Amino acid sequence: MSTQFLAPALREEDEEVEQSLRPRRLDDFVGQVRVKEQLAIALDAAKARGEALDHVLLVGPPGLGKTSLAHIVREELGVGIRAVAGPALERKDVAAILTAIEPRDVVFVDEIHRMSRAAEEILYPALEDFRLDIVMGQGTAARTLTLDLPPFTLVGATTRTGLLTSPLRDRFGMTFRLDYYEPAELAAIVARSARILGVEIAADAADEIAGRARGTPRIANRILRRVRDVAEVRHEGAITTAIAREALDLLEVDEAGLERLDRELLRSIVEKYDGGPVGVGTLAASLGEEPDTIEYVYEPYLLQLGFIQRTPRGRTITKLGRAHLGAAPEPDASLF
Repeated sequence: MSTQFLAPALREEDEEVEQSLRPRRLDDFVGQVRVKEQLAIALDAAKARGEALDHVLLVGPPGLGKTSLAHIVREELGVGIRAVAGPALERKDVAAILTAIEPRDVVFVDEIHRMSRAAEEILYPALEDFRLDIVMGQGTAARTLTLDLPPFTLVGATTRTGLLTSPLRDRFGMTFRLDYYEPAELAAIVARSARILGVEIAADAADEIAGRARGTPRIANRILRRVRDVAEVRHEGAITTAIAREALDLLEVDEAGLERLDRELLRSIVEKYDGGPVGVGTLAASLGEEPDTIEYVYEPYLLQLGFIQRTPRGRTITKLGRAHLGAAPEPDASLF
């Protein structure tokens, strides 16, 4: 099976569908109860005072709703939004965006930890004093032009908060960490998405999809779309539990939510490296993947399930991981 559920890049049609499934208001956002509660208070306070919301940093694995929350902030405040990707943001882009915003607007920077240092540094006075310092000329003829900016809200999203520099991280007034979702929350998201897509789905079928979605709404919605395809092409269109299981088997997503490459990773540790420890670089080479893909896409969920361990010497498979594969338990060293 391909890694379509986990890949960060979406096909254009998938992106349009995903946009339609995103909640528009905070009340429609399922899960992350503590984050919603704190954010609701901050939004109400900012609206009551007629002020810009304090800068917000959203932290968590991909697919948990960071982008949705950024757009919800904009919707709740009734202001404009400029959304940009951190890796593509240059110094001149920051200046162009900030000089075009209206009071209380939202600027959303995804993967903010991948911004260039030059772009980051121009943000410092803008975030703290709503001031933009532009250097005109070079050498001894250089002079600094200072522009006043309207109060605005920066919403930054990151999957790797440890890569944020301290000066940037300290300028966020609120930091929210998004956690993986419970199956019941995912089932509610699947049911809501099915209504938006105009698909009839049984409650048990929604539970089945939710149980294999790796605690991630984005994956749950993508699985739902593929299950819908099977229901429409092979059946009458409505999604029953049997149809959901048929589609999930076709997609090679097992009961724990593991895909084919997840299982290959576990098998590689067991069969090629005798259960480990094995370095991530060696493991990536044996699977034909990049080390970063192994470390930041596949491993977090396997670690969450307790199927693998990270040790100073490399990755090892646990008893739970062996049991999931149906592999023989590790021999007891005390017997030798």
